[in-house]
Amino acid sequence: MYVTRDRALTAPAHDTAAVVSELRDRAEITDALYRFALGQDLKDKDLFASAFAADAEVDFRPAAAKWGAEPPLMSGRDTIVTTILDLFAGRVDTTHQVTNPRIAIEGDTARLTALVEAQHLLTADHSTYALLKNPYDVDLVREEDRWVIRRLRIDNTWFTGEPAAIFG
Repeated sequence: MYVTRDRALTAPAHDTAAVVSELRDRAEITDALYRFALGQDLKDKDLFASAFAADAEVDFRPAAAKWGAEPPLMSGRDTIVTTILDLFAGRVDTTHQVTNPRIAIEGDTARLTALVEAQHLLTADHSTYALLKNPYDVDLVREEDRWVIRRLRIDNTWFTGEPAAIFG
């Protein structure tokens, strides 16, 4: 499930072109997750949508199960964008911090694992919040010169606060 290779780059150090290409891919792969996070925080539909492949899947069920919620598996970029942004619009302010990204690239597919700390505060009352530390397991695909999320599975290590701040 997690990327546990013993090094970051697989390109031979002496092959400058391969190293540069791999570093570009790694930056674009990580950027897909940054677009996912910042798109939510800014409630920017275009930025958020740019993180996903048309046939993407987001599975928040493993995280939500920790506090008894049962959200659906979200499938398709349009459904994901509409569901998540509509859920928070005018009701929840969010911040997401992405750390510890690990990446494995195989041709035009990649796997990314990262830790994401997500804070959800009710817009009308910031004293009602949910703070979560979530391991993300992400499958990505190359689309021309950028990478997009095809499957995102979100688990939860710990949370504090009131999960109703997320789901209402």
